[in-house]
Amino acid sequence: MKKLLLLICISFTSQIAFSQTAKDILKQKAEKQLQDIVNFSPFLSGVMAVDLTTGDSFAINQDIVFAQASAIKIPILMEVYKQAREGKFALSDTRPLTASNTVGGSGILNVMMDPVSLSIRNYCTLMIGLSDNSATNTLIELVGLNNINATMESLGLKNTRVQRKMIDQPASLRNEENISTPAEAVKIMKLLYDGKFIDKASSDEILLILQKNPIDNSKLARGLPQNTGTKIAFKPGGMGGVSTEWGIIYMAKRPYAVAVMENYKAGPAPQDLIANISKTLYDYYSRMARATRYGVILD
Repeated sequence: MKKLLLLICISFTSQIAFSQTAKDILKQKAEKQLQDIVNFSPFLSGVMAVDLTTGDSFAINQDIVFAQASAIKIPILMEVYKQAREGKFALSDTRPLTASNTVGGSGILNVMMDPVSLSIRNYCTLMIGLSDNSATNTLIELVGLNNINATMESLGLKNTRVQRKMIDQPASLRNEENISTPAEAVKIMKLLYDGKFIDKASSDEILLILQKNPIDNSKLARGLPQNTGTKIAFKPGGMGGVSTEWGIIYMAKRPYAVAVMENYKAGPAPQDLIANISKTLYDYYSRMARATRYGVILD
């Protein structure tokens, strides 16, 4: 009797194991690939990715706080839309570009020959599309650092903070960096995708601005197959020792949000880490989107 019960238990356990590995084994392979990419890098890296249809996720160092460089412009953009929705100003209102907000680095406003006055919406477009630092500083002054951070706090984001304007080296030396984590960045992107920041119309407009980024600026896009027409909403960031990118990959049937962050980058990079991670994620999620439960690929 004991032997019979043992055989039944072994058979039942084997069936459970098979049902688990049938779905999980490819994910385990993808997890190992991602870990190998991160381990090969001599720098510190963090990754978070979430399937926006099923919730299937990957996470490596997802709760480590990284400096964000220009990727932090997404929370700034969100606060602008929040205050516009509250009636504090209209996105069509104009604001002059002041000398105190005009800085170097990325963008075009710092080389304008004549006085500049633009709509708030156009400052938003320049902040994202050209990563314009002068436009960013104008918007930070408009909405206020404390208000941006209070909104992030209200969303349950403990480590996403805007602590200085762009190109402020004294603040940077005081460790007043603009920061987030891979997990919180993906939470923000999912919130926008789900239409749950302010309202669906506002969330969609924010994502539409992110989709207008020049695709050549995206390292995530370098990991995607060419000529598929896959849309991507993204914002990269980079400064001394730091590379970041937040994005949504609008893959058919299986869109996903992803954030990849690196710091302590001293010396030449041995690989394009963000692109390699992006390729691994796309290969996995696209395979899952196209396959039946028994692994038959349906194109």
